[in-house]
Amino acid sequence: MPKFQYVAMDSRGKEQKGVLEVASQADAINRLKEMGYFPTKVMEAEKPKAAKKDGKKAAPSGGGGGGKKKGGLGNISIKIPGIGGGVKTKVLTTFTRQLATLVDAGLPLLRGLRVLQKQERNPTLRNTVDDLSVSIEGGSTFSEALAQHPKIFNRLFVNMVKAGELGGVLEVVLNRLAEFMEKAEKIKGKVVAAMFYPTAVMTVAIGILALLMVVVVPKFKAIFADLLGDAGMPAFTEFVLAISDAIKSKTIVLTEGPPYVYPGPVIWGIVAVFVLFKLAIRMKKGRWLWDKAKLHFPVIGSVIHKVAIARFCRTLGTLVSSGVPILQALNIVRDTAGNVVVASAVQQIHESVKEGETITAPLEKSGVFPPMVISMVDVGEQTGALPEMLLKIADTYDDEVDNAVAAMTSLLEPIMIVFLAVIVGSIVIALFLPLITLIDKLGSDSGDGGGD
Repeated sequence: MPKFQYVAMDSRGKEQKGVLEVASQADAINRLKEMGYFPTKVMEAEKPKAAKKDGKKAAPSGGGGGGKKKGGLGNISIKIPGIGGGVKTKVLTTFTRQLATLVDAGLPLLRGLRVLQKQERNPTLRNTVDDLSVSIEGGSTFSEALAQHPKIFNRLFVNMVKAGELGGVLEVVLNRLAEFMEKAEKIKGKVVAAMFYPTAVMTVAIGILALLMVVVVPKFKAIFADLLGDAGMPAFTEFVLAISDAIKSKTIVLTEGPPYVYPGPVIWGIVAVFVLFKLAIRMKKGRWLWDKAKLHFPVIGSVIHKVAIARFCRTLGTLVSSGVPILQALNIVRDTAGNVVVASAVQQIHESVKEGETITAPLEKSGVFPPMVISMVDVGEQTGALPEMLLKIADTYDDEVDNAVAAMTSLLEPIMIVFLAVIVGSIVIALFLPLITLIDKLGSDSGDGGGD
């Protein structure tokens, strides 16, 4: 009688594997249902004679012989340090939302992970979900399994899941976590989309201007020198030509042989400044000064400030509403603040709450949070509705970020147009002034010839 290998889920959602000796695949499925299992894969086991041929093991047919065995070149995973291995926030957000939907629909957690593993296209996340499933099968909790992958699931993710497990409301916490990640990704996407157009326009404009100043303008210089002779060129034209010479000799060095283009001292200076800047912000004091400066940048400083406040309020509100203890929640908010100045303020709040005081006093003392936020947090503490109040503040500041980004974009477009018009117009005028001088010279020469 043939043997069938099976993979099935029991009533608790745990995956079971084994072998049944029955007449057909349909009998195997019926037997599993009688045992109280929900079969997910049933296939005939390979015959012992077919397992070996000419001293070599045959490859499993039909997608593998069950269990965790993996064969074939298609399953080989080569990991190269520095290449791949990451999971984008958008991919992780989609995974969280899908898992929340499956668990909320009543599907066991382990089965939901298996379903998402099969359809996941990101290889790193697919392998990670497989590791999560194995850990849960081994008796670990979901939060313990997540904690084994800190590069993908941060402390906020792990602690919210842990609070949901302890409170028996995992599906609720997953939905809140998915909403939190979606709103954070939405704000980030709006800012990036708003900055893409001006960045692209400025990049193309700078490229065209560089081409004009390095290639086109120097050719006109030689032509004007031959035509005007000792008459000389107008002062404005001389100024533009001097800028062109400086760009050509100091920024980009052109040669007749390969590689034809060399970076000049200006390029090397920019690279040196960039490297020094990166080294400076890695130091504690340099990072603090840079984050402090970002909050006070003209135009974009207010947007960065509002994003930081919205992130603080949404993170803390989501954690507290999910059942995470306030001190632990503040530690997570501090680590995920993204700004050292805000993180320092959160640390002060943590110390205040640890001593039994309120959140309001250190908020006001930090100077980072505006009076409206301080007042609403104060009301939330007094009424016992702090999480709801924090989430309302986050929604308010998300709307303000949307409006600020829209206003900034509408302001940047005319500024760029005027800037490009001035630059290009200056180059055109500088190239036409010698022509006017030449025409005047030819007119005066013809007048002198007619008088003679």
